[in-house]
Amino acid sequence: MNAGKPRLALVVAEFNMDITLIMEEKAKSHADLLGAEVVKVVRVPGSYDTPLIVKTLLERRDVDAVAVLGAVIKGETDHDQVVAHQAARKLMDLSVEYGKPVTLGIIGPGASRLQAQERAEEYARRAVEAAVKLVRALEQAKE
Repeated sequence: MNAGKPRLALVVAEFNMDITLIMEEKAKSHADLLGAEVVKVVRVPGSYDTPLIVKTLLERRDVDAVAVLGAVIKGETDHDQVVAHQAARKLMDLSVEYGKPVTLGIIGPGASRLQAQERAEEYARRAVEAAVKLVRALEQAKE
C-alpha cells in the first residue's frame, strides 16, 4: 500500500453504460473522499467480461484493490442470473487467489432498468468503501 493511501483500480462494464458511467463518476469521487487513489480505470464490454481484466489488474504492484462496477438488468430470460452469478463467483475466487480485495459493485441480477438507475450511486459508493476498508483491514491483519 502507498503510505496509507489505498490504490484502487476500477473495472467498469460498458453494457448499460448510461448507468455505469454514473457509477464510475461516483466511485471516483467517493474514493477521493475516503483518501484513496484511483490509479487505473478499465472499461470492458459487460459484467461477465470483468474477471480477466480484474486478474490482470491484481497482478500489478500499484493496485491494492479492484472495485467492479456494472448493471445486469433483467430481461425476458434468466440470462441475467447466469451473468451475475458467474461473474460474482469468479471475482470472489480471484480476490482469494491474489490476496487482494475485489469488491462487487454489480447491480443485479433481477433488477429492472429503473431499479438499476436508482441504485447506481449507492452500489458504486459501497464497492469503493468496501475496497478501502478491506485494504486497511489486510494491512492491520499483517501487522
